[in-house]
Amino acid sequence: MSLKFGLSLPQGWIMELARIKDPVEAYETMTRVAQTADEVGFESAWLVDHFHTIPQPSQEVTFECWTTTAAVARDTKRIRIGQMVTSYGFRNPALLAKMASTVDVLSHGRLNFGIGAGWYEHEYRAYGYDFPEAPERLRHLREAVQVILAMWTQQEAVFEGKYYQVRGAINQPKGVQKPHIPLLIGGGGEKVTLKLVAQYGDACNVSGDLETIKRKFAVLKDHCGTVGHDYESIHRTVACLCAIGETDEQARAKVPAALLGRPVAAGALIGSPDTIRHQLAELEAAGVQEVVLGFPDILQLDSLRFFAQEFIKLNV
Repeated sequence: MSLKFGLSLPQGWIMELARIKDPVEAYETMTRVAQTADEVGFESAWLVDHFHTIPQPSQEVTFECWTTTAAVARDTKRIRIGQMVTSYGFRNPALLAKMASTVDVLSHGRLNFGIGAGWYEHEYRAYGYDFPEAPERLRHLREAVQVILAMWTQQEAVFEGKYYQVRGAINQPKGVQKPHIPLLIGGGGEKVTLKLVAQYGDACNVSGDLETIKRKFAVLKDHCGTVGHDYESIHRTVACLCAIGETDEQARAKVPAALLGRPVAAGALIGSPDTIRHQLAELEAAGVQEVVLGFPDILQLDSLRFFAQEFIKLNV
């Protein structure tokens, strides 16, 4: 199996740090998860770009995405750090490109840059950001991606769009990775989002059950053919819930009952190593190259070590 594995870090967004009342302790707990993933061979660690908790906004800790990206990058040695995904609407895209370039340098070239159209309307309204309808958010995203790529590739970036204008912006240093930081566009919208991946992306992230993933990849491949982009050059990732145990029953007991009926459970990897190995083989056969895992018991570092022992060939 040549699959790579990423890890969704416990940032507070889904209340996974709620029992920890000291914010410093909460941050250091998240850091220990990232460092453990680094040590046992996970390919990547990912942060969400959210301000308020789900399923309901609360007063619980939720660490900001990009400052945390920078800090985790310095707290780790080998693992790649990314966002699943940055919301285009929270930061000017030229500034965001500059931020990413700086983080790529301070991480010594370990940044994955993820961006998407955003969806959590409550956060936008609470923080004073506009939240247009989905088609317009996607048009914003298209322009934002073009601005970011211009900032990463042009000596003096120029872009004249409906939503964004950049007029001679200098971005030095541009980062470490060549030709530029890998650009992941998240989301599975078949008419627009996956077409944006085909036009501009280096990577994609989709989710859902196996048949959904197969369909999304087929649509992406068609879009690539239309725009002349090599489908095989796009790094294909999926995000899913993962609960591993010595037995299937032990694994199922780790998953909160409320999660099982929600869309997040579609395509979940739940079971013993043998059960999960079968599911991973199906994902790999469908064209998945990296699986980004969200563990319900992620603060139990032994679960990460157990998964790594079973599925990760350590080359560090």
